[in-house]
This record gives sequence, C-alpha cells and structure tokens, in this order.
Amino acid sequence: MTALSRTPAPVGPGIAGSALPAPPPGWTLDADVVVVGSGVAGLTAALRCAAGGARTVVVTKARLNAGSTRWAQGGIAAALDEGDTPEQHLDDTLVAGAGLCDENAVRTMVTEGPAAVRRLIEAGAGFDLSDTGEIALTREGGHHRDRIAHAGGDATGAEISRALVDAVREQGIRTIENALVLDLLKDAEGHTAGVTLHVMGEGRHDGVGAVRAPAVVLATGGMGQVFAATTNPAVSTGDGVALALRAGAEVSDLEFVQFHPTVLYLGPDAEGQQPLISEAVRGEGAHLVDAAGVRFMLGAHPLAELAPRDIVAKGIMRHAAEQGTDHMYLDARHFGAAMWERRFPTILAACRAHGIDPVTQPIPVAPAAHYASGGIRTDLTGRTTVPGLYACGEAACTGVHGANRLASNSLLEGLVFAERIAESVVAGGQSEPGPVVDSGGAAATLLPATARTRIQHIMTAGAGVLRSANSLSSAADRLAALATTAAEKHPEPGVDTWETTNLHLVAQVLVAAALHREETRGCHWREDFPDRDDEKWRRHIIVTVDSAARPSAPFTLRTTETTAFPAVVAPPKEQQ
Repeated sequence: MTALSRTPAPVGPGIAGSALPAPPPGWTLDADVVVVGSGVAGLTAALRCAAGGARTVVVTKARLNAGSTRWAQGGIAAALDEGDTPEQHLDDTLVAGAGLCDENAVRTMVTEGPAAVRRLIEAGAGFDLSDTGEIALTREGGHHRDRIAHAGGDATGAEISRALVDAVREQGIRTIENALVLDLLKDAEGHTAGVTLHVMGEGRHDGVGAVRAPAVVLATGGMGQVFAATTNPAVSTGDGVALALRAGAEVSDLEFVQFHPTVLYLGPDAEGQQPLISEAVRGEGAHLVDAAGVRFMLGAHPLAELAPRDIVAKGIMRHAAEQGTDHMYLDARHFGAAMWERRFPTILAACRAHGIDPVTQPIPVAPAAHYASGGIRTDLTGRTTVPGLYACGEAACTGVHGANRLASNSLLEGLVFAERIAESVVAGGQSEPGPVVDSGGAAATLLPATARTRIQHIMTAGAGVLRSANSLSSAADRLAALATTAAEKHPEPGVDTWETTNLHLVAQVLVAAALHREETRGCHWREDFPDRDDEKWRRHIIVTVDSAARPSAPFTLRTTETTAFPAVVAPPKEQQ
C-alpha cells in the first residue's frame, strides 16, 4: 500500500442526511478520482482514468483480487462470433429482463461490448481458444447463440482479475487494500469531495482516514451476504449501496435479487458462501433431474434447462415442493472424467471437496442468492443522482438487467460502463474538490456484530426466493426491531458493526421495495401476486433514505412513470 499523508483532516465526515458513527478522519490523501472496489468494473475504471491522466486511487475492502469477479465461472457474454450480432444479444437480454430493461442501456452494452472484450484481451486476459485459434464460445441460460467467452475452463473471473490486477500494479496506480469505505464527503454545494475509510489492521479499532477527490466511483460489488446462503464472498455486504443511500443517492430495483438456480446443496443449515455450479455446465449439456432421474424442465420452457435463471430457479423450487424436498440434482455424468477435468476443473474440485463426484454422481443443487440486478441508479455514463458520484458493476443499476440478469452479462456490463465512467471523469478535468462541510445530519443507528446472522435469517425467511405480503411485512417488522434494540445498547464503532449496519440498511430497502411491488416479475416472486402486471408494474421503484423520518418511516419510495431508464442527472461540477 502506498504511504499516506498523516495530516489531520480539516473537518468531520460531512455526510448529507446520515452517516456511520465514526471519529473524524485522522489522515488525508488527495486524488482526482477514487475508485472503490477491485473487480472488473473498478479496476477497468481505474486503469482508464489513470491512462487519461487522472490521479487515481483504488480502495478495496480486502486484497486487490479478492472480490466477486474472481468467482465468476461461466464467462463473459459478447457477440464475438461471425454468426452472432449485438442485436441478437440485445433480444436475449430484453427477454431475460422481463420487460424492465432500458433498451438504450442494453444496446450500449451489447454494441460496445465486443470491442471492450478485445481491449481486455489486449490488457493481458487470456481466453480459451478453439482448435482454429479463435476464442472458444459456449452457451448459457437465456442465450440463443454461443457467445460466452471463458478462461481456464471455468476460471474466467480469476483470469480477468489476474490480468487487471497485474495491469494496475504495472502502471503503479496507488492502491489502499484491506480498507472499508464508510461514507461520502461533500462540499457546500452538495458535490462529491471524497470518501472516509478505515484501513483494517492499522491504527485504532475505529480509526478513520479520508481520500479527498472530486469524483468517486463506487464499484463495491453486491450484497449477497444479506442472505444466509449465497454465492457471494464474505466482503459482499452492500457497502457501496448503503454509502450511496446515506449520501442521498437514488437506488432502484433492489427487489430483483437473482437466486442462482444451481448452487451446490450442502444441507438445510448451510450458511455463508456456497459453491456455484456454473450455468455453463448446463450450457454444455447437463440435465436437471429429480431423485428419480426425471428431467422436470422439459416442457416447462422451450429452452428447458437453459431457460433464464428465474424460470429455472422457480422450476426447481416448484418441483422440490411437489416432492417434499428442498433440492434437485444436476446430472452431467455423461460428460466423462476427461471433459470434467478439462472444462470444469474448479467445479469438479469443489464438488469432490464436499464428497460429491460429478463424474459418477448427480450433483445436489438448490437456488441461493447470487446477484443484485438493482442498485445505485445511474445514467449511461455511470453518473448517480449525487454530483461527482459514479457507480458501476453490481453496485449500480444501469437499466441493463431489468428484473433478471441474463447469464454472463455482469462482467460485460462492468467492463463497458466502467470505460464510460472513465471517459466522463477524464473529460471533466481534474479540478480540486471544494472544502468539505459537515451537514449536521443524524448519525445512523449502529448495529452490533451479533445482529448480522439475525439479519441473514430474517431475509432468507421473509425475502428469499418465495415472498408474500405476510413474509415481507414480518421481515420489515423484525428488521425495525433490531434497530430499536441496537439503539439501546450503543455498540462500539468498528468494521464488524459498520458492515452489519450496512447490511441492515440494504435489507430494509430491499424488503420495502419487494413489499411495494405487488406482482411476480423476473426474479421477484410474490406468492400472493403470482401474475405479471405490466399495466401497473412495468415501472422502476426508486428508493431514497429519508433521514429526518428515521426510524418510523425511513424510506421514500416512488415508481417511475415509464420503463425509461437511466435517470437524468446533473453533469459533474467541473462541466457546469
């Protein structure tokens, strides 16, 4: 980590509305742009900003390569084959998004995507090649063409992460690892002025520093740890979305949590990060079966096992309920040992580590929380509704995914929109941020670390794959009760309590949005409203924190008039 200036920060946090309880920053570092997160979106944004001459700082919660990107198995989707076109990719994405994708955003991604992937290759990422030396392409759920590029068989994310981390280090971009970002700094005009953060393992338990910059890019990944079982790593606690909410930014479509249909089933009490069985396994011909070996997805959808993820997840849940069980099986025994070892070595090793040999046994699978299709509301250049604050990757809601993300579109979205953010930041110049002010907003209620498991259990029971007014209302009441209890105990500031507080905030917003949307659409499945209602609900739900009303009515919810997305926001301060 680059050495930091240990000079006192001039003022306190300066958060609009509310902030995590924390001491004033004890040191500062100046930059033109601070990128929070080190996945494909964050590192791509950082590399492009630095290439454009911006003084760039990358802040990441663990090591540079420890985010969600390295866990991506299947690959990255792009129209790279001569027989494929961006228009066909667009059509598949719109179908998967169940009527809520913004077509302009999707068209931007699929049109700019192939060139962005080629630039990623130029940056050092090595994809698997066919016998003719071309990029080997395969198919996943919801795609009508072979357009998924992969690396190391099923280690695509790891290879992309390696290449980008190497590039960041080669360029000497300043990085701060093992740092939890807390809140946004603002100037007197409400423009972004940087972030506060805590570097774990350095200084006091609650020690805080600051990176001052007129542009902040949130690429903090997902919030899968809000549920008891997820494919997300332990660092995915919704920190970026929580920060944005406290800063007054709009968040959209948070109710659309994608539950990956085929996660290795480790028993009813399994918690934390679970091994993913990639969509690509089904793309190569694996079949979903019940204990009797019956393929239950045949006839349920024209694409059978390769239907969009929400349809497959629902198919598994319905068939399991009919048979009085909580999991199904993925049968790929016909692949043979050689194909398993060549194409899916990572998945093979993970299964065997848990006592399952896919070469000779069907793999027990069940849905688990996987991806947040919603997030911080942005426009086509990644700008949020807070001037100077940008978002990309899973933390953002660009309008691309709609109600359900198409398989392997996440890496592409992060890549394309990170490049667009960098263009916007560089075009705006590198002006100094204005003086930081303290808005005097109320501090957020800090939750004890012990509440983390309770939040996860509440969310799994009340806002999981199957939802209803009763389950969601119960979840909302139980989450509110946690805050009331916490306010009486006054837990101490620190990484564990800050993370738990972030999880609690995003959980409350997710439940509020899910309770508000009275229909079933994409990966939002309401048992009490089983039908899709385009007339009333082909809209986006926008949520903002109403800090003045906490805790009785902490959020303001509104629906857009049309499906039009992204938001229209003010240009950066330096461009006005």
